[in-house]
Amino acid sequence: MKLNLIRSAEGAEKILTRIDPLDLSALPQSVLDRTHQAFGDDVTPEQSVLKMLQDVRQEGDAAVGRYSKLLDGVELSSFRVEKKQLVKAAASISAELRESLELAAERVRQFHQEVMPKDWLNKAESLGQLVRPLERVGLYAPGGTAAYPSTVLMTAIPARVAGVKEVILCTPARPGEALNLAVLAAAEISGIDAVYQIGGVPAIGAMAYGTESVPKVDKICGPGNVFVAYAKKLVQGQVDIDGVFGPTETVVIADAFADPGFCAADLIGQAEHDPLATAILITDSQDLIERIEHELEEQLNTQLRGDLAREALERQGRVVLVDSVAQAVELADLIAPEHMCLMVQDPWKWAETVKHAGGLFLGEYSPEVMGDYVAGPSHVMPTGGTARFSSALSVHQFLRTMPVVSLSPNDFQKLGPAAIEIAKAEGLGGHATAVRMRLEKLQNTDRN
Repeated sequence: MKLNLIRSAEGAEKILTRIDPLDLSALPQSVLDRTHQAFGDDVTPEQSVLKMLQDVRQEGDAAVGRYSKLLDGVELSSFRVEKKQLVKAAASISAELRESLELAAERVRQFHQEVMPKDWLNKAESLGQLVRPLERVGLYAPGGTAAYPSTVLMTAIPARVAGVKEVILCTPARPGEALNLAVLAAAEISGIDAVYQIGGVPAIGAMAYGTESVPKVDKICGPGNVFVAYAKKLVQGQVDIDGVFGPTETVVIADAFADPGFCAADLIGQAEHDPLATAILITDSQDLIERIEHELEEQLNTQLRGDLAREALERQGRVVLVDSVAQAVELADLIAPEHMCLMVQDPWKWAETVKHAGGLFLGEYSPEVMGDYVAGPSHVMPTGGTARFSSALSVHQFLRTMPVVSLSPNDFQKLGPAAIEIAKAEGLGGHATAVRMRLEKLQNTDRN
C-alpha cells in the first residue's frame, strides 16, 4: 500500500501533529448517537462524562450498576471477582501462555527493582530523603476490541515493587461473556489484591471517590479510550493519575540497510491497535520506502486485524523522506513519540542524541512489540508529544519522597542569618523571629 509521503523535514513539522487525547469533537457518529441515546440529545460527550462521575460520587454502587447496564449491557449482582476465579483462571490458561506471562512478569520485576530509588540520610550534612510508597493504587485495563493481560503486568508489578500496600484492578465486563482468562491470570500472577468488573468512566469514578464495593485509591493508572482519558483528567487532584493517554504511536527511523519486512511489520503492529493509532516511517532511502510499501500490502492481507491496521495507516500513517539519519532523529525529537525505533546501522551511535521519546528501541531485534510484552520496562508510555515532559510508568510514579532536615546547632548558626535576611525581604517577620530566637539562645549558651 502507498503511505502518505512527505518529502522534507520542513514539511513534516507542520503536518505531523499529535492527536489531542481529550478531543471528544472528532468522535464517530455512532458514538455520538449512542451518547445521545443514553443521556439525551442535548448532552455532549464531555457532559456525559461529568454526569457519570457526579452520579458515582453521590450514589456509589447504584450508579455504577446503572451505567454498567446502560452502557455495557451487563447486570451484575457483585462487582468484585472472587479470588478463586483468579486462581482458576491462572490454572486454566495454557501452559505456554502461563509461562510467557510469568517470564514477562519476572523481567518487568527485575527491571523495576534495578531502578528503585532508596532512602538516603547523611547525618554529617544534616540532610536526607525518605522514600515511601503510596497506600492504595487503582489500575484500569481496557476491554474493547482486545484484552490486555500485558497492561495488567506492566502497571501492577511496578506498583508492587515500589511497595504499594494495596493494588486493585478495574476491567469491563461484556454482555454474555466471562472476563478474559488471560487478564485474570495476569492479575493473579502480578499479585493484585482485588479485581472489579467495571469499565469506562464509572470505573474511574469508583476508584477516585470510592463506593460501597470499591475502595478509594490514591492514584489511578492505565490506558483507556477518550472517555476514560477525559474522566481521569477530571478526577486529577481528587486522586493522582499516571497521565492522560491518547492513541498509541510509533516512529520508525530506518536507513538503507534496514529490513523492509521488519519495518512493515512494526508499522502494522502499531496500526492494528486502533483506527486512530499513528505509525510513522522516517527514512533517507527512497528505495526502502518502495520496498516497505510492497511489504505492507503483502502483510496486511495476512493479518487478522489487517483491515483495522490499513484504516489507521491510511488515516494517520506517514512516511517522511529526509536527507540523513541525523535529520530523521531531529524530526522525531520534535514529534516526541510514545515509541521511537532506530532501525539503522549502529543504533547506539544515535541513541545519545535522542532527547524526546517515551521509549527508545534500538536495532532490528528490539522492536516496540517486545517492549509491549517481555522486555522489562512498562509499556505505559506518554503519548501526544507529552514525552517532552513526562516518562514511562515506573516505580517512581508509585512513590513519594520526603526530604529530611536535621540541622545541628553549629549548622543552624551558619545558615540562620541568611534565612533571616530572606524572610525580611519577603516581609515575613514571623519567619525571621523563629530563626532569631534560636540564634539568641545559642549565643547565650555560648556566653555561659
